[in-house]
Amino acid sequence: MRIKLIASDMDGTLLLNGNRQVSKEQLDIIGDLLNQGILFAPASGRQYTNLRNNFSPVKDKLIYICENGGLVKYKGETLYKARVDRQLGLNIMEDIYEREGCEVLLSGEETSYLLPKSDEYVDYMINSVKNHVTVIKDFNDVKEDFIKISVYCKEGIALHSAYFHDRWSGLTQDTVSGQCWQDFVPAGVHKGRALSLIQSRFNINKDETMCFGDNYNDIEMFETAYHSFAMCHSPKEVLNKARFRAVTVEDTLKSWQEKNLYEW
Repeated sequence: MRIKLIASDMDGTLLLNGNRQVSKEQLDIIGDLLNQGILFAPASGRQYTNLRNNFSPVKDKLIYICENGGLVKYKGETLYKARVDRQLGLNIMEDIYEREGCEVLLSGEETSYLLPKSDEYVDYMINSVKNHVTVIKDFNDVKEDFIKISVYCKEGIALHSAYFHDRWSGLTQDTVSGQCWQDFVPAGVHKGRALSLIQSRFNINKDETMCFGDNYNDIEMFETAYHSFAMCHSPKEVLNKARFRAVTVEDTLKSWQEKNLYEW
């Protein structure tokens, strides 16, 4: 069965050991895949602008699964956009803001909105995460759709994840998306649904799809692709949901290319 679509999580998967930028080696491998007619989709909790900036010179050829499946973009076209109910979103953000040690991030289509408690958080989002950021004084001032709401805790989201899950899981799809992050999107929105939408759009089936991930927000994506790879450092519950293991994405893909396994 020929592989036609590959999706990869970013942080902790394509990017390891704290790296924030895609390497030239990885870009070359992705370029080779594209030249073979294989679609490649970064699949991340990151914003669209941030993801595009990571993938020059192939950035205009990729499908972007952004905001944990809340936004899908291809060649400038929005294939899908989630919308958090506005009043629900405002209530969640107020809850996050009032929680000690937590910061709020609201995702729009092109920017991240911050109502920061500290300058350090703004600096982190701009210079470390490298998001396009808009600092505001009131979340009511945001006029566009709420795609995703996130809570950031520098000391580790494990300190707060159960609290927020218990508060909002019945009304949203919440997931831990990294050591410091927990995300909220409309119920039923996740990377797996986004990948399924791409499969339908391009007439690609599960057996023709490969994906890579390392965290709980990748589990639904594993269920959508037969060739699912969990990174070896993933939590046990995540490892158990994937069919295969990977040390690095690029080594797995290079091995696949060297063996001429474009047909699995």
